[in-house]
Amino acid sequence: MAKSEETSSSSSSRPWESYHTVYTNAKAGMDGVDKEKVQRVVYEMSKGSKYFENEERKEAYMKQKIENMRAQRAKLKPADISHYQRVADKRIAELEATRDLTRTWLHVDMDAFYAAVETLSNPSLKGRPMAVGTMSMISTANYEARKFGVRAAMPGFIACKLCPELIFVPTDFKKYTYYSDLTRKVFQEYDPNFMAASLDEAYLDITNVCKERDITVAEVTEELRQNVYKATGLTCSAGVAPNRLLAKVCSDINKPNGQFLLPNDRAAIMTFISSLPIRKIGGIGKVTEHILKDVFEIKTCEDLLQKSSFFCALFSPSSADFFISVGLGLGGTDAPQVRSRKSMSNERTFSATKDETFFHQKLVELSEMLSADMEKEGLHGRTLTLKLKTASFEVKTRALTLQSSLRSSKDILKHASKLLKAELPVSLRLIGLRMSHFNEDKDGTLSDPTQRTLLNYIKPGDDNTNLVDDEHSDVKDHSESHCYTYTNPSRDPLSELNDNNEQVVEDNGLEDHECKDQLNAVKSSEFDAQGIETHSLEGRNQDQLTMIDFSEKETGSSSSHDKEALIWLEDYKCSLCGVELPPSFLEERQEHADFHLAEKMQMEEESAHAYRNLPLKNRMRQKEAVVGQSKGRKKLKQSPSNGKHIPIDAFFSKASHNL
Repeated sequence: MAKSEETSSSSSSRPWESYHTVYTNAKAGMDGVDKEKVQRVVYEMSKGSKYFENEERKEAYMKQKIENMRAQRAKLKPADISHYQRVADKRIAELEATRDLTRTWLHVDMDAFYAAVETLSNPSLKGRPMAVGTMSMISTANYEARKFGVRAAMPGFIACKLCPELIFVPTDFKKYTYYSDLTRKVFQEYDPNFMAASLDEAYLDITNVCKERDITVAEVTEELRQNVYKATGLTCSAGVAPNRLLAKVCSDINKPNGQFLLPNDRAAIMTFISSLPIRKIGGIGKVTEHILKDVFEIKTCEDLLQKSSFFCALFSPSSADFFISVGLGLGGTDAPQVRSRKSMSNERTFSATKDETFFHQKLVELSEMLSADMEKEGLHGRTLTLKLKTASFEVKTRALTLQSSLRSSKDILKHASKLLKAELPVSLRLIGLRMSHFNEDKDGTLSDPTQRTLLNYIKPGDDNTNLVDDEHSDVKDHSESHCYTYTNPSRDPLSELNDNNEQVVEDNGLEDHECKDQLNAVKSSEFDAQGIETHSLEGRNQDQLTMIDFSEKETGSSSSHDKEALIWLEDYKCSLCGVELPPSFLEERQEHADFHLAEKMQMEEESAHAYRNLPLKNRMRQKEAVVGQSKGRKKLKQSPSNGKHIPIDAFFSKASHNL
């Protein structure tokens, strides 16, 4: 009690101590910075601003998540914890069995890349504190400026307070891209399939080059860094480890212009990971760090293993696996498969303004950049998304899906302007454009030789002439059946420690055993029909879950896909895409649910289109495989003919039912 009062008194007299911002977390080159001074300056300079208000909202959101997690933990009984510890031990053994020590991964990270490029272009900046960006926002800072607490993602006016001699240089992405391309040419010499994580960092698998040239890992790493310097005049730091997760951590240890090697030995890995702060791990941000510290008293990666039972009890399976893997020092080792690009985007930050002419100029720039990037990869897109960040730091997205794909900057600008116009008047500090739903057709159209048009279903007045291809006509229809799983919301899964999950089956024409077989098939599948990863909710605390049903409610409606549901894990995280929204964000949650619903409907439409294009024999086989076909379709009534008028039915064949 006394400790609580002392903490409260300290917070009231030194309010900045409870003001958590990203700027107070150390980056490379900030080890000797007075963190309390930085925290106080950030608090005093931002107090009362829109940024401050947004930070307070985020702080309240984080505290709410922490309290929710504490409440969930308090519900766990000793028997529950014992059960989940057994589950965790089993999962630890399974993950440990996947450990691969045969590969050697190198993570290379350019040192203060943007600032270093600017210094290379203007040698007079060398040795002077300098930041790339504006008074509104800083992209990066050199190591001289970091000694004062200046860092990336910090407003320039706060940076000036910390370092009055700070020099600002505007961003020049063409210049940064040029030097990035030079570094990548060097990387290709060591790993043709290297992974570029950003303009200034990449992952390389140097296993083969070490064997082929019969040289040590340290020699390869040193040689690569020297070759990068020769090609660009820029220094870089490197980390070497058995997997990518650890390699990234290692590259930050001896920055700038250094390297650190972690041996391919389990004992060395466990020793290294045991004292490593959890915030050093990519994927653990400010909110997750505070939840782990404040709720579970987890500070190091070793603590993650000791508290693994709570992850299995209170977190999603994927999150639990991630935390346990970090505690074991496990990460990606295999070369990722080449995947087609899903989206492409550009965005720009600026000082808050209501100038609509300025907004249009930014849209022109972004449209041209996006068009050029798409042209470089030969892509056309159908869905254009506009991203806006308001003066109060609220983020909004507006999307438009077109019937035909596009790529030209003129078309992108036209549709982006319409999306923006609907939001005006508004004060903004960021505008971004994203294109998705790509196809690689050169003319930008969704070409499909089997695509049918109305002409395929229309015949001339003479009934003897039928232009419809009977091979593609449907002979009979069927009613589709559904299996639904039902979970009683009042049931406490923590009181049932077995592996059984009660299910209630709604039978729409299926026999009981057939429906159960389908349920078992769905339950055992790791991915659903649309390729979205799903997790069993078996044994999960239902208080953590908020479900939004995407199934059709109208009588007689049916879907060709299995029923899907959006679930808010821990009452804040979307189970379909991982986005986090607090329960109080009702409108944003509804918009998010609408987005997934629209996405699902589009996929159903594409699936139905593909089905209609199948030859008749294949379609008949699919229909025969579905249980519970309808008894038949009622014939359309012929319109009565009046006088000389030709009934409209005469212009359509029976195959028009496919429409």
